[in-house]
Amino acid sequence: MAAPDVKHAIGLREIPGGFTAIPICFQKTSRSHHYLYVKEHKVRTEVHTTRPLDRTLLVLNVPPYCDEACLKRILSPCGHICSIEMRDKPGPVEKDDSEQSKFFKAPQPQGFSVAYVVFRKASGVAAAKKLHPKKPVVLSTDDHPIKTGIKKWISEYRDSLINTEELQAEVDAFMQEYDKKEAEEKQRAEAEDGVPDEEGWIKVTRHGKRPVMPRTQAASQKILAREKKKRAKKELLNFYAWQHRETKREHIAELRKKFEEDKQRIALMRAQRKFRPY
Repeated sequence: MAAPDVKHAIGLREIPGGFTAIPICFQKTSRSHHYLYVKEHKVRTEVHTTRPLDRTLLVLNVPPYCDEACLKRILSPCGHICSIEMRDKPGPVEKDDSEQSKFFKAPQPQGFSVAYVVFRKASGVAAAKKLHPKKPVVLSTDDHPIKTGIKKWISEYRDSLINTEELQAEVDAFMQEYDKKEAEEKQRAEAEDGVPDEEGWIKVTRHGKRPVMPRTQAASQKILAREKKKRAKKELLNFYAWQHRETKREHIAELRKKFEEDKQRIALMRAQRKFRPY
């Protein structure tokens, strides 16, 4: 069976696999255009609040100059967009970055990427799958210019500069919240220490009344004590040269005795290996 004609499929704005092709171009003077491939995100095994089923659109082949703002301008006519997630490649949700600090952002994907666009209603996904623009959508316009070259580098450098006062305020707020949680946990642990539960078990906590030595420190002390005891025993055992010779002689005699016992036991086992049908 012959392979499908890719050019014909792109001309119809639909390609195999259920994807819809949306043509885009960088600016009006661009001689060539690009295609975004969109499809409803349906992964039954993946259940996550950031990618709800029936409301998430998967966008492939996103060029580097097409950022979240550009995707929002292209797809916003289909419906209200709740969130846009840019990734290097398709995959499951790794973690929830909803509470991530604005000073410590995740690295943006380099090169072509994929995007997960979440609409407020399921009708937004259906409308995006029916997009058939007659002309390629222009991304860099007079109202929304896309910075390139040295202008882009200057903008990225300015964005990388951090306001120390704002950063210090955020760190102080985080530490206050952390200290508050630690105090609440310690208070709850002290209240539960020594109090039996419904089945009569007593929960032992690290915030009890008696101080507990850290595990690493206790283990280190045990190892040092064992080595010290072994070294003292060796020094007392071989204090004199004649004691060292006697110890070696006794050890050799013990090995010979054990060798003779093993020979007798093997001979006895061989003698017992006779065929006895009755």
